[in-house]
Amino acid sequence: MDDVDRKILAELQNDGRLTVTELAARVRLSLSPCHRRLRELERSGAIRGYRAILDARAVGLSFEALVFVTMRQEDRDTVSAFEQALTEIPEILQAERLFGDPDYLVRIVSRDLPAFQRLYDDKLATLPGVQRLSSTLVMKHVVNEGALPL
Repeated sequence: MDDVDRKILAELQNDGRLTVTELAARVRLSLSPCHRRLRELERSGAIRGYRAILDARAVGLSFEALVFVTMRQEDRDTVSAFEQALTEIPEILQAERLFGDPDYLVRIVSRDLPAFQRLYDDKLATLPGVQRLSSTLVMKHVVNEGALPL
């Protein structure tokens, strides 16, 4: 990866809807080399995909919480079952496995507090290997969906 690739990535992080023609102009390449580089960045996995970034409040998801999970069991099968179960809960935006205590940090959105409570009681508390859940509410996003420093 060279400086031109980094410029391509930076431009796409700012606006993923750029056409290849617009992208080529911004990074000062002709169309064909820009297109080749773009395809190689996609093939290599540097670009994982393209998507729209939605405003949670605008679509009725105004409640957000961070849930800290401490595991009772951390054997391979339990951890695998727990992590697979997390991927099946659509309200989970992010889940991170951590060193130390707690074991996981999970970012969740829901419509409101009662919806979060149902999710907490019916799904999160019943996940494989969970010993303890602790949650805190998100007051404000200070940095959200930040671009990678290139």
